[in-house]
Amino acid sequence: MRFDSALGLEARKGPVATTGKVLIYGLMVVIFTGPLVGLLVSAFTKTLDPTSFTLWPDDVTLENFIQAGEKNVYLYLLNSFIVVGFGLLLQMLVSVFAAYSLARKRFRGMTFVLLLMLTTMMLPEEIIAIPLSLVLADMPLLHVNLIGTYAGMILPVGAWGFSILVMTEFMKEVPVELEEAARIDGAGELRIFATIILPLCRPALGVIGVFGFTMIWDQYLLPLIVAPESSMWTLPIALRSLRSDEEVGIGILLAASLLALLPSIIAFLAFQRQFMRGLTSGAIKG
Repeated sequence: MRFDSALGLEARKGPVATTGKVLIYGLMVVIFTGPLVGLLVSAFTKTLDPTSFTLWPDDVTLENFIQAGEKNVYLYLLNSFIVVGFGLLLQMLVSVFAAYSLARKRFRGMTFVLLLMLTTMMLPEEIIAIPLSLVLADMPLLHVNLIGTYAGMILPVGAWGFSILVMTEFMKEVPVELEEAARIDGAGELRIFATIILPLCRPALGVIGVFGFTMIWDQYLLPLIVAPESSMWTLPIALRSLRSDEEVGIGILLAASLLALLPSIIAFLAFQRQFMRGLTSGAIKG
């Protein structure tokens, strides 16, 4: 497979060009991976000077993570996993069913629904913070207060316009002839959806899985509204609290930051193949 960079470096040949490629690619690796490696090393190092930066540990220790546990960082990490686990599952379920309706069904007001979803993506979180807090404090029709519950942090992220639009556009590319052949064989709507549509949309599921995980994991304003007690804080809120605490050392903050960063990297690596296939399929179809 031929790989052409945006800089056109592959067209250059010779020792000078090779040296230039090595320098440019090496500089890019340092720029993009240097901070991550520095965070990883510092989290396992007994750091005394907050201005120091090293890529090689001098005194490897787990003391930072032990002290982080004493500051309830692992409780906040567990809260984040609970919210992102159930929230992502709900979001993907809502996305695939909503996308199937928008891609395969025709109903009055469909254009308005798509426009409404686009509008929700354009609004900053700060604008809907007060209305959202009022709705969560008194759910319409049900009159249930979700403030101080995990459901209050999970339900608002259950529907995301980006995931629905990505799945909708991908499902539109699935040949209708496959559904017609399945109906002739006697397959019902749910069976067609589960055995034909979803397997073909696996790359798109990887895309919305990665972006959805990152979106929910990085939520700050929503847990801040819903969680009145520190025992329900998620890790992003806890990092802000640890940063403002004068008794917390830089080592504890670095350990907590590493714990907050790793799940997003692991999620990307887990969905990497589907994620790249989804992006590539979208580029080819576009």
